[in-house]
Amino acid sequence: MARLVHLLIFVVTVLLTSQCMSKAQKMTESKAVKKKHLEVVTLAGGCFWCMEPPFEKLKGVHTVVSGYMGGHKVNPSYKDVSSGSSGHLEVVQVTFDPKLIQLNDLLEVFWRNVNPTDPGGQFVDRGEQYGTAIFYHDLMQKKIAESSKEIIGKSKRFKKPIVTPVREATKFYPAEEYHQDYYKKSLIKYKYYRYRSGRDDYIDKTWGKEREYKVPSKKGAFVKPSKEELKNKLTPLHFKVTQKEGTEPPFKNEYWDNKRDGIYVDIVSGEPLFSSLDKYKSGTGWPSFFKPLEGENIVEKEDKRLFRTRTEIRSKNGDSHLGHVFDDGPQPTGKRYCMNSAAMRFIPKEDLKAEGYEKYLELFDKK
Repeated sequence: MARLVHLLIFVVTVLLTSQCMSKAQKMTESKAVKKKHLEVVTLAGGCFWCMEPPFEKLKGVHTVVSGYMGGHKVNPSYKDVSSGSSGHLEVVQVTFDPKLIQLNDLLEVFWRNVNPTDPGGQFVDRGEQYGTAIFYHDLMQKKIAESSKEIIGKSKRFKKPIVTPVREATKFYPAEEYHQDYYKKSLIKYKYYRYRSGRDDYIDKTWGKEREYKVPSKKGAFVKPSKEELKNKLTPLHFKVTQKEGTEPPFKNEYWDNKRDGIYVDIVSGEPLFSSLDKYKSGTGWPSFFKPLEGENIVEKEDKRLFRTRTEIRSKNGDSHLGHVFDDGPQPTGKRYCMNSAAMRFIPKEDLKAEGYEKYLELFDKK
């Protein structure tokens, strides 16, 4: 009998330990995570049941844990959070491998699954605890999040201002085990709740065929979005310049006098185009370079518009109109690549690694 009691105690201990381990394995601040050089970002998008699925299916995402952040109460319960007394938001903490997926990609998925213009909650769930937020864990994440918010705010996707705040991460409290992977444990109840919430209707109306974000493959070729997709993604000026061969005003564009170290990439495809090391003051009022950073990403075409022949410059993969090249530049090339700021995105030297362009860091180490 004693042996049977000991056996039962052992079995119960193993079961309890396995449950604790399953939760511990999901803790994104564990030592194991740090050893694997994974990164963590925390996102609030209303009901965390609905925010787990879109991230868990992404290649490069290690874990997605539902929980609470941003409030004042220590170790809050779901009841504390749902009543609004704790000040916390429902969040998902996403642990990911930056070698496989970038933070920008995760934020693209985030924007496609929330209503960032609603300060009062998300869909049928009303209250502060159901608000949206991006919680950054370091200054690099803060920069990327603010840039992502700015880009989505300038697009024509949303008719109201983006109110999603970018906040510094505080203590993360995992939600009760009942809430973890709820969409797997209680599929029928989850589907009913999601249908009733109105989230999918909103996503379909706002994003249409683009609701499912395709994470770019580092090995695969870039596929240019459709004109309609680009109209929604780009600002009117970006679209006019890159897709309709427009020209922005001299001295009234973003990069004509930019003196920071970094590289310039195609705003559509992200392919590297020019370096600040090859930029010079031409006096024209447009960003000018005496050579490309990656010559293979530059395509020259004859341009006979405006009653004269010029050499147009376009990007190879994005097929974006960038500007023109002239033979009145400085040595050693004698070329002047006169570009439109609106056709490019500038990535500062300190952000190169975070955005996947770390191979260009060595250029500035030699400076």
